[in-house]
Amino acid sequence: MNPSRGPARDKLTVLTVIDRLMTAGAETVATRIALGLDGSRFQSILCSTRPSSPEHVAAARAGGIQVLELNRRSRFDVWRWQPLVRLLRSGSVDVVHAHKYASNLWAALLVPRSRLPVLLAHEHTWSYEGMLRRVLDRELIARRAGVVVAVSPTDRTRMIELERIPASKVVFIPNGIPDSPASDGARARRELGLAPSDAVVGTVCSLRPQKELETALRSLGRLAPHRPTLRFVVVGDGPERGRLERLAEELGVPTLFLGQRPNNEVSDLVAAMDVLVLSSRFEGMPLAVLEWMAAGKAIVATRVGGIPSMLEPEQEALLVPPRDYDALAQAIGRLLDDPAERRRLGDAARRRQKAEFRFEHTLNRLEALYERLYADAVSGEDMSG
Repeated sequence: MNPSRGPARDKLTVLTVIDRLMTAGAETVATRIALGLDGSRFQSILCSTRPSSPEHVAAARAGGIQVLELNRRSRFDVWRWQPLVRLLRSGSVDVVHAHKYASNLWAALLVPRSRLPVLLAHEHTWSYEGMLRRVLDRELIARRAGVVVAVSPTDRTRMIELERIPASKVVFIPNGIPDSPASDGARARRELGLAPSDAVVGTVCSLRPQKELETALRSLGRLAPHRPTLRFVVVGDGPERGRLERLAEELGVPTLFLGQRPNNEVSDLVAAMDVLVLSSRFEGMPLAVLEWMAAGKAIVATRVGGIPSMLEPEQEALLVPPRDYDALAQAIGRLLDDPAERRRLGDAARRRQKAEFRFEHTLNRLEALYERLYADAVSGEDMSG
């Protein structure tokens, strides 16, 4: 056994591996965890495998953590993994915490060639479609990881039942969000040219197939002819934007596509909306929904993935089947017509978020998991040595 791995080590060095910093939900979770670790117990290193914005890298370094940038631009840039391999072989890293499939896969391939005792693979959800992915998750990633983290009870069940990963390996740790400053929805409405009387429906998401924004648009297309003040506000960007803009025009849904916005602007925009909509075909535990809950907003969401574990139907939100235009339209219309119901659901959702989905809770559970897995690994080395 390497003596530096012993229990007398003052701090555990945790290496977080993620595609990019702060560009989407999973990347935001990973970056927040790396920045939030207790400095008296952990030293944090953050590895960005794909090019990240200089602003996000600078912010991470300003937070006191080392950032290793690999700048991979394609799957064929295998040589760019060399700095990470050298770091792992140095023996200075105690725990690798990888996030999302690509980083989980590469970490599972590289860690056995290092002097590293502990690997956590963090899955932020996927569709669970495709045999090859299931096999790799089970036979490569899960075999080499000490633990596979699931972000929702549904994901944990699917990992066990569909992917056949041993239940003892799969740990459910819900996402959480930090407290945010007060927002100004009235100002956001003025800046967007929206009247106080406008019925504003909105969403915050990446514009990609998983989010099924076409469903939201077609549902609103059923409401728009009878609601002249209806406006749809879309915050986010992605490969489907052009198609969705054309569809909104075709359906006659007055829509503002705002693209990516800074976090402080997003909170104001969310505050400006009457109803928030999630129309995804699959989800884990989306940060956007947690942020809507924290803002006390009325939510209509599809009954998929971890959503039912976050929001009690009819008590904290309205949940509808995926790809059901009529059900989604009816739920949105019901809330637009009933301000008291919007307030009731929004207040209940806010209470639920404050009680169960705080960032500190997520961080505390992960820190305890790092220490337990490391202690188990060291104990195993002692017994085998």
